[in-house]
Amino acid sequence: MNWIELIAAALGIISVWYARKENILVFPFGIANVLIYIYICIAARLYANAGINAVYFVSNVYGWYMWSRVDENAQSLRITQNTRVQNLMSWSAVAIIYVGALLLLRFANRTDVAYLQSYVPYVDAFNTAFFLVATVLMAFKKVENWQFWIIGNIVSIPIYASQALYFTSIQYSVFLVLAILGYREWKRKIN
Repeated sequence: MNWIELIAAALGIISVWYARKENILVFPFGIANVLIYIYICIAARLYANAGINAVYFVSNVYGWYMWSRVDENAQSLRITQNTRVQNLMSWSAVAIIYVGALLLLRFANRTDVAYLQSYVPYVDAFNTAFFLVATVLMAFKKVENWQFWIIGNIVSIPIYASQALYFTSIQYSVFLVLAILGYREWKRKIN
């Protein structure tokens, strides 16, 4: 699986690089990346992450549509910041998704005692919640998407390493750097 993981990691890094640059090529590279990671995550028993990659597929298709649209004034989607209400909704969504994903993981794996006694379902649900909210915010070009990616990346680096997915762990380390740079660039663009 190492070569598959390496290809997926490279595609993911390219995708995030394009996201940082606000380039629509984020989406085709992102789609290829998530399709491969669905397989990888299932093989590594990171079921919520496999599920989130399926959601990423849908959000990449939707984001591609949103970013390629122009309104009646020939204006494309612009980077904006969340309102206070949108921030409250985003953070509430993280909490709700975390609880829902954790309950789903525990129920779906109720016979896997080793899995249930490990920290994996908690971390899997945690980064899934942050990444799901981040991907929705990315589709709408909200600058806050980068904050959610940063938090999820920090958690993902050690979890993937603990599952012997070293290329993926390195990928998330690069994602973390790119997310920090992306946040700075997008903040600069809206200021």
